[in-house]
Amino acid sequence: MNELVRRIVKNSSYLFSATGISAGLSMLQGILTARLLGVETFGVLGIIIMFTSTVNKFASFRMSELVVKYVGQFHEANDHRKAAALFKTAALIEMLASLVAFGLIWLLAPIGAQIFTKDPANSGLFVLYGLIVLANLVAESSTGLLQIFDRFRRLAVLNVVQSVITLSITSLAFVTGGGLRHVLLAYVAGKMISALGFSLAAMLEASRQWGRDWRSAPVGLLRPQARELAHFAISTNLSATLSLVNKDSELLWVSFFRSPFEAGLYKLVLTLTNLVEMPVNPLPQATYPELSRQVARRQWQNVNQILRQGSFLTGGYSLVAITILALLGQPLIRTFYGADFLPAFPALLILLAGYLVANTFYWRRIALLSLGRPDFPVKLNFILAMLKVVGVVLLTPRFGFLASAALLAGFYWAGSFISVLKIRQLLNQAASVPASE
Repeated sequence: MNELVRRIVKNSSYLFSATGISAGLSMLQGILTARLLGVETFGVLGIIIMFTSTVNKFASFRMSELVVKYVGQFHEANDHRKAAALFKTAALIEMLASLVAFGLIWLLAPIGAQIFTKDPANSGLFVLYGLIVLANLVAESSTGLLQIFDRFRRLAVLNVVQSVITLSITSLAFVTGGGLRHVLLAYVAGKMISALGFSLAAMLEASRQWGRDWRSAPVGLLRPQARELAHFAISTNLSATLSLVNKDSELLWVSFFRSPFEAGLYKLVLTLTNLVEMPVNPLPQATYPELSRQVARRQWQNVNQILRQGSFLTGGYSLVAITILALLGQPLIRTFYGADFLPAFPALLILLAGYLVANTFYWRRIALLSLGRPDFPVKLNFILAMLKVVGVVLLTPRFGFLASAALLAGFYWAGSFISVLKIRQLLNQAASVPASE
């Protein structure tokens, strides 16, 4: 393992430790929530969370990615004023997008409650959970800045704090016989505190790196790169929008075509697959800044080593974890969640096959961003989204959440392999161009 990969693993280890703790706490919280609410209301909880996330991502420009690539690039070139100007601009745009997102959640809540939960009375719960969006006004930009300067320990601590708060309130609801509203309050409290923590930590880090007057950096400094920056931001927004169809709205499709009860079963499937994703989730955050630095320096051999060794680590872990979960999945569900959730197991097996490939090539999107091709994931996701919509419309009404699991697994397989082929092509082309050019 070379020094670059070792640094990525070190940075991701902070997040992994936090993710491991958070995953354990979240699993306990999920067990308490599932037993407290039952299958159908557990599905309603998942629908509310996914609906809010979908609307928020629709308005989001994924500012963390823009900040990592370009603020990191400017800082690497010692152009600190331009780096500060871009971070300030990204934070302001994200703030505006968050306000728009909350407004949309407020307006669409009655429709979402009627269509997806089949109960208009739930509209207030959609708005309640939507408060998270207001707390996350500049959380994405802040997270990106903390990643650039390797402040992964701070990110890790805040993630653990969020999980502890959420579990504590959920446990109280379980003991006192609370309901869906109490569980949503637990989620809101935890996420609001962590989001505000990210924002405060980033503001302090910006002052440390660029001085207390960093906010005065003129936005006009960005004019020469305005078109490039706008193209990147719009591309990542389109990519995020398309991913809403491909993988971020699963429960909504299932509930729309079937029922909140099946959404509850599928929510458990998605929850259990988090056990496989757990160590892999932090890696894109830790890998992206390092990949961007090596691309900026034209160190193609280092880029290849990062990708190759990253796949070796994540693929090996995923194969072992998936095998264990496939063997022990049924007794795990029966013991901890209850026999009512056992029909979820076949869908779990299907989806695990997709996560094996997705985890192995976890770097596929961030590699394309680092190589200056944010448009490629957009085009690919658009094609896959159209195919997946056709599949959802034709198959989900008949086969329910099993079809959704199969379509999502297919999306991961197709998207991963096509992206990897494109990345190989781009790296070969880049390596053939002399450094002077």
